[in-house]
Order: sequence, then structure tokens, then C-alpha cells
Amino acid sequence: MSVNRDPHGTLQLPPGMDASSPASVKAAPCLETPVGRHLPWTTCHDRGVGDDETGRTPTLSRVYQNHHLDSKRWASFEHRPGDIVISTSYKAGTTWTQRIVSLLVFGLGPLPSDMMTLSPWIDARWSGPEEITNQTLAGQTHRRFVKSHLPLDAIPYWYDVRYIAVGRDSRDVFMSVLNHWSSYTDLMYQLLAAGDPVGGPMPRCPADPRVAWAEWITTRSFPWEDDGSPWWSHHYHVNSFWRYRHLPNILMVHYADMKADLDGEMRRIAAFLGIDVDESNWPAVVQRATFESMKQEAQAGTERMALWFEGGSDRFFFKGTNGRWRDVLTAEDLALYETAVARLEPDLRRWLEGGRLAAPDLVPSPVSGL
Repeated sequence: MSVNRDPHGTLQLPPGMDASSPASVKAAPCLETPVGRHLPWTTCHDRGVGDDETGRTPTLSRVYQNHHLDSKRWASFEHRPGDIVISTSYKAGTTWTQRIVSLLVFGLGPLPSDMMTLSPWIDARWSGPEEITNQTLAGQTHRRFVKSHLPLDAIPYWYDVRYIAVGRDSRDVFMSVLNHWSSYTDLMYQLLAAGDPVGGPMPRCPADPRVAWAEWITTRSFPWEDDGSPWWSHHYHVNSFWRYRHLPNILMVHYADMKADLDGEMRRIAAFLGIDVDESNWPAVVQRATFESMKQEAQAGTERMALWFEGGSDRFFFKGTNGRWRDVLTAEDLALYETAVARLEPDLRRWLEGGRLAAPDLVPSPVSGL
């Protein structure tokens, strides 16, 4: 059976095939479904049809459940064509990318709600009933964008959804997550321990950064990973998207590139999302997406943030810099890093450590659409 796509990557049915025909659905459950209908997520991944000549297509094959995560919460998410999923392992530019997308969607005007409500973390186990999140999303009439900290093989994949995966040097991720973890309040630890999470509650952050590093870079939290404990693997997460970076609805973005050329990266994201850039106010839009502007904006919600993080928003938006690991990690620590990244594809390591601007040949240009 031949499968064609329009310029946006949306599936086009073969001639004579009726999307409502039971025989057609049996022949290819999900490909023949009209755009916009939500099928059970397991069905949508049992395609047997790839996006390129290799036959590779993302497949839902992992379940993540621990103190922070519950990937099964995605099962009740009703997607719409044009939805945007922003995914990072953690501390790699999630909130930054959400703010960029919010500016592209809403412009310089005020957001309709706070970012946590506007762009919820779907797979957060501790964030309350998923029914409330889904009701909020169902009421949104704008182009929706949601957040995930799951790898691509643990979330649904739809051809009419755009996925932005954000990467960062693993050593910088560790330094940022260490600050994040060490700022957890007692209330945050209680939230993460509630409901008897799979694998037990989140442990307290070690006082010695090198102790935390040794566990994080050498110990797994899930059998299919190699590192990331007590969180989950940054390397596994990035690799899950890297394998499919050739697909037109997946965009790889790097934290270092946003630091070096915010204007250029925002244009890449806008092109990928099919959003026109208004040059008359573009400099102001870019300025609003800087780390300094975001930190200032976050002051309005610092009391809420202080429930979870000592120091509130100032601690959450800490420094936003790279390279702090050089003053913390020793040669012995970096030897552990070398062992970990040796498992990665060399090109992926090169991109993780330098970004697209340092390795422009590794990441495809965005395909505009939707």
C-alpha cells in the first residue's frame, strides 16, 4: 500500500480508500483515519509503515513511572492537528522553549494564563488529576503547546503534531539539575513521595556534588537506560529523538545555540511551526525571550514557585550559563563522563557538546508546516 503526504507531512489516503471503511482501518489502523481523530495510542503506533526508505518510524515501547513521571497520563490526552510537544530530559531549556513558542503564538501581548496552566507538563505524576489538565487543554482555542520530559518512545507520535526536542551538554544539564534538586522544599519532597510512586520516593540531594555526579552518570533508573539515577537518562532521551531527526515534524534545538544566536534559533522554530515572523516587532519578541526577561517575568509567580523551590523563581531561573562544571568536576569525574558518552553515536556526542552551530551538518533544516 502506498502512503503519500502533503507538504506538511500529513498522511494522504491512497486512491479509492475510504477512511470510514472497516476494511481500510483493519488494513492500516491509523493511517486511514481522518486527520484530527484521536485513536488509542497503541493503535497509532502499530503502523508498520515508515517515513523514509529505511522504514523507521517512532514506536511507543516504554513506560516511565517513578517519583516524577507517569507516561500513562498521555493515554487520555486528546491531540489536535497542529499541536506542539516540547520535550527535554530536564534542565536543558524546557521553560525557555515554552516561552519562545508562547511568543510566536501570542506575540508580545499578555498570556491568557500562567505558563504551567497554559502549557502543562503532561507526564508529571505529582501535578494533580489529569482530568483537570485535559479539561483545561480542551478549552484552549489557540494553537496548543505542551511539555514533556519523556523520550520519544514513551509518548504518542502523530504525523500532524510538531515535536521540538531540546538538547544540552550533559555536564551542563547535571550542574543545572543539581541546583534544581538541591533547592527542593520539604513540600516538594512530600508531593513526590505521595501515592507510593513506582521505585520509591525521590531521595534527598547529596551535599557533595561529586557524589551526586557519580550516581547520575553511572547508574540507571530504568532497565533500558545506562545512567540518570535518581532521575532518568538525559542521554537516552536525546538519542530517542536524534534517531528520528530526519522526520519533517521533529526539530532538534540546542541550548548552546539559543545562547549564541537566539534570533536565529527563534526563526528556525518559527519556520518549523509554520509561523510567519513580523519583522516590525521581531527585535522586541526576541528580547522578551532572553533569560533576563524571563527571570524578571517569573518574579510575578515567585510565591508559588517558593512552595517547591527554596528561593522561588530566582532559584529556578538560576544562572542560565554553561561551563560551570569545569569548577566542580575533577579529572576522575570526567573519566566517568567519557565512559558514558562513548556509548553514544559520535555525531550525537558532537552535537550534544557543541550544538548545531558547531556542527551544522548534523541537524536537518526545519521543514515548515502546519
